[in-house]
Amino acid sequence: MALFFLNMVASAISQEKFENLSPVPFTDVEIKGSLLSFYLKIAEKGVLPANIEHCEKTGRLSNFDKASGKIKGKFEGTFFNDSDVHKVIEGASYIYALTKNPQLGEKLDKMVESIIAAQQSNGYLNTYFTLEKPDEKWTNLRDMHELYCSGHFIEAAIAHFQATGKRNMLDAACRLADHIDSIFGPNKRHGTCGHEEIELALVKLYKTTGEKRYLKLAEFFVEQRGRADQREIWGEYFQDHEPAEEQNEAVGHAVRAAYLYCAMTDLIPLTNRPGYISAVNNLWENVTKKKMYITGGIGARHEGEAFGDDYELPNESAYSESCAAIGNALWNHRLALLYGDAKYADTMEQIIYNGILCAVSMEGGKFFYVNPLASRGNHHRLEWYGCACCPTNILRFIPQIGEYVYARNEKEIFVNLYVAGRAKIRLNDQEIFLLQETDYPWNGNIRIAIDAKNPADFSLLLRIPSWCENWNAKLNGVKIENPKIEKGYLIITRKWEKDDYINLYVDMPVQRIQSHPNVKSNQGRIALQRGPIIYCVESCDHSENVYSLSLPRHAELKTEFRPDISCGVVVIKAKAQMLENESVSDGLYFPVKSKIKEIEMTAIPYFAWDNREPGEMLVWIPEYLNLTRNSTMGNAVPKASHCNPGDSVFAICDGVEPKNSSDVSVPRFTWWDHKGTKEWIQYDFRTPRKISACEIYWFDDEPAGGGCRIPESFRILYRQGENWEPVPHLEKLSPEKDRLQKITFSPLQANGIKIEAQLKNGFSGGVIEWKVY
Repeated sequence: MALFFLNMVASAISQEKFENLSPVPFTDVEIKGSLLSFYLKIAEKGVLPANIEHCEKTGRLSNFDKASGKIKGKFEGTFFNDSDVHKVIEGASYIYALTKNPQLGEKLDKMVESIIAAQQSNGYLNTYFTLEKPDEKWTNLRDMHELYCSGHFIEAAIAHFQATGKRNMLDAACRLADHIDSIFGPNKRHGTCGHEEIELALVKLYKTTGEKRYLKLAEFFVEQRGRADQREIWGEYFQDHEPAEEQNEAVGHAVRAAYLYCAMTDLIPLTNRPGYISAVNNLWENVTKKKMYITGGIGARHEGEAFGDDYELPNESAYSESCAAIGNALWNHRLALLYGDAKYADTMEQIIYNGILCAVSMEGGKFFYVNPLASRGNHHRLEWYGCACCPTNILRFIPQIGEYVYARNEKEIFVNLYVAGRAKIRLNDQEIFLLQETDYPWNGNIRIAIDAKNPADFSLLLRIPSWCENWNAKLNGVKIENPKIEKGYLIITRKWEKDDYINLYVDMPVQRIQSHPNVKSNQGRIALQRGPIIYCVESCDHSENVYSLSLPRHAELKTEFRPDISCGVVVIKAKAQMLENESVSDGLYFPVKSKIKEIEMTAIPYFAWDNREPGEMLVWIPEYLNLTRNSTMGNAVPKASHCNPGDSVFAICDGVEPKNSSDVSVPRFTWWDHKGTKEWIQYDFRTPRKISACEIYWFDDEPAGGGCRIPESFRILYRQGENWEPVPHLEKLSPEKDRLQKITFSPLQANGIKIEAQLKNGFSGGVIEWKVY
């Protein structure tokens, strides 16, 4: 009976309809006069030179000259640094394809020559192993990224060939792929890479060259995951806990997972793998419904740069790596092409405008690696990182963004993104030109004119965004009655004549977004969205700290154009509230006598934050005053001997209690990376108070293999005037895990209270919550 049921499922899946659309090449899509054109210019003038400069300064480029013997020296940097150079060449190739800048062409030629010269006669290419460990090639597939680097070289070679028409790098990529194919395969060595990338690259190489061996090798590497019957498997972090077609929940390292899902999606129309269909569909549902931030970012946990549990989406401690957002966009673009369903294009747009554009500064020279949805003012873009995967990934993504605008098959043209510009689309041996005129995403008026030499029969499919509740469309000035909608697209089928045009209007009111109730960190909070843009509040627009603000449900939301932010953006204005304390309580957690103060609130697009003055930022804004900082902090200001830049001292008084001491889904304070030292954290009271008890929830990430443990011991001190004194009988205490440790003492008059902790040898420590009564 079970066998019959499974056969029925497989039969149903195999009949699922695929559109198998082709993207319109980005070189045929001219983007101008829009937000995306602004970022294309940033990529060319800022991101590209910054990446080249840092690859040169850090030895990433010279490693290839050393490996070829052109110069002498040791390998510099991290073992996977080759991949950064490959991504720079890929991004530079896309920019060259758009600009045909001769100086950039010369720079590309030199970089490509250096890389190819480092390739060994058998096709092997990896400067780390060539220079440092020539006898250990392919011995540690889990950790050493050889196949990952190879995949990025292949992608760069394809981009270079398509941009320049030169085959030298593509031929080298084929030699490398042939070398890998000579080692790995069904009747050869079994194995796969700890960091996915080679799989999707080999599919690209197959599509470029037509060589089926590359497709079979890509399929082999995907099939190797979770196959304990054929090799040692590595577990969830590597998406290697079960076979790919049985994976239904997104787990482990988020970037690796996204690249795997891209490869699985690529293989669906090319191979007979019906199990991939249900797996990819289930994974998409799991990611978008339970594990994706409103910005499109994925990967909640710093530990392992990984997905968390369902609905584990903390804001201030969010990881949400820039590379993971890019991987998520790559995956959703593939799904949009596979299924022709607007829900994937909706998600793709959400990620691009919110999860990716935020990763680069307005001048193009600084980058976010981690993208929190709340900041106490200590999180900023940096010029470079030791692990520079994000700056180089941003460089290769933005220039090809035009490829996400349109898709086609023999009889249909899909409009997936609304962006001003002109596109050339080949349809049945005829060139169709589409001219978009719009100020999207700042308003919803879109005009699309059709220009064709001869009348042409085809369907034009216009995406109606899922966030849009009211829209209308006109054909040649006449309203379209009884519009045909399928899979989120307005479908217009006719014989198109030159100068035909469509007016589409999508209404863009400001929307209050409520989170799923299971997302603990968003309870009682709302986010603001207008069109595809997610908004945040930032300190530099307010005289008060933004953590003190609440936005009442009845507040009117207005919009205003601000030409001084970014390339000009629409901001949201509203009357917010905050608590203004008239007198303080007898303790941090007792009611505070206060009055409500009304202030003008300005929300800006999330992608534009941290480009002006440093300060606090919030995406999810409290609707209730009791969730604001002034409510929870009351009478005290926290300070510490040291605070990890990725944590916050304010976490100890945010009122958010964890599940246990190792709960990384809630904000926390740690002394990381101070180990074995004597450290302190204290509350300074604004006026002297009588205190008699406190509760401490210690942080300890031993289960995750982290470097924080509860302290060896601690003591409580209080301050009268300027002098700190130990609280009597509390001079050496033993900390307790996984609960609020309550400590009581005889009432004392004090203007401050301090925890002094002796950290364990070799370990740091931290506090999740500290309540004083």
